[in-house]
Amino acid sequence: MNSLKGVAVGAGYFSQFHFDAWSRIEGVQLAAVCDVNSEISAQAAAEYGIAQTYDDYATMLNSEQPDFVDIITRPDSHLALVTAAAQRGIPIICQNALAPSFAEAQEIVQVVDSAGVPLMVHENFRFQSWYREIRRQIDAGAIGDRLHSISFQCRTGDGWQHDAYMERQPYFRDMPRLLIFETGVHFVDTFRYVAGEIDGVYASLRKLNPEIAGEDAGVVMFDFQSGATGLWDANRFNEAASADASFTFGEATIEGSGGTIRLECTGLQPLGQPIRKIDYTLQRRGFAGDCVLSTQQHFVDCLRAGREFETSGRQYLKSLAVVEAIYESAETKTPQRNLAGDSACE
Repeated sequence: MNSLKGVAVGAGYFSQFHFDAWSRIEGVQLAAVCDVNSEISAQAAAEYGIAQTYDDYATMLNSEQPDFVDIITRPDSHLALVTAAAQRGIPIICQNALAPSFAEAQEIVQVVDSAGVPLMVHENFRFQSWYREIRRQIDAGAIGDRLHSISFQCRTGDGWQHDAYMERQPYFRDMPRLLIFETGVHFVDTFRYVAGEIDGVYASLRKLNPEIAGEDAGVVMFDFQSGATGLWDANRFNEAASADASFTFGEATIEGSGGTIRLECTGLQPLGQPIRKIDYTLQRRGFAGDCVLSTQQHFVDCLRAGREFETSGRQYLKSLAVVEAIYESAETKTPQRNLAGDSACE
């Protein structure tokens, strides 16, 4: 197995999950981390055994000549960082949100495509172990040969306070788009993974906390190419009943012609039978079932094999096009149709 040398840019809150995951992937060495705040990059390097720290991204890339770069920074920095890596022919894994706007996300994908450089968006929700198991159950015909619907109720409970988001991610307060841009995109991508391509949406969005700029509540209805329907009912204001609201982020129900899967207990209920628990490996380490490790392992496996990433830049534009349609639907109060055929995603 060839050893891969990686570097990272960004040492903020979520980077801890990335660094921990890299330290546990066989044949990968995270050799350097870069952040404009030298204090937090030094702390990360000491905690995770990273040899070098930098405060300039280009200098790090030139000095380290890595096999890949992990970008763990705010969306408005991604275009410049991706461009610098692409110009040097360095494969990239980049945190979601990919860019502040759909147009800029398209530009990022064009940059890497023109350079012939692999890009994977670090969209880790679809790599949560329960969704991988749900997909396996669907493929095995556990709930029949036809998917009827997927629904999810999401309550994060981290956005009701007067000073909401100030402690960990204060920039959330000023984002003109919040719930769908920052949270809903994960579920759009996961719905696509579980139920297939999305063909239409109808959305209602609103703001519950007057202290923030963007929307923090919404209901979105989905039509899938397969004929299945979807519902995402979410807000960041109210709290979940679960003691660990950030583990699964809510409750899902997946219904088919032969029965139902319920995420709340990862249970399978064939028609006419009692519900039974699905036995599968579930980790309680890292973030949300150790999905960051699974995401980064997928990146490494595909990079070594020369395969396309599930969430390559071009594939991820399909999720971002749905996000744009959700905002358009909420603004115009009309359904948005024929999304799966959008030429912007082809």
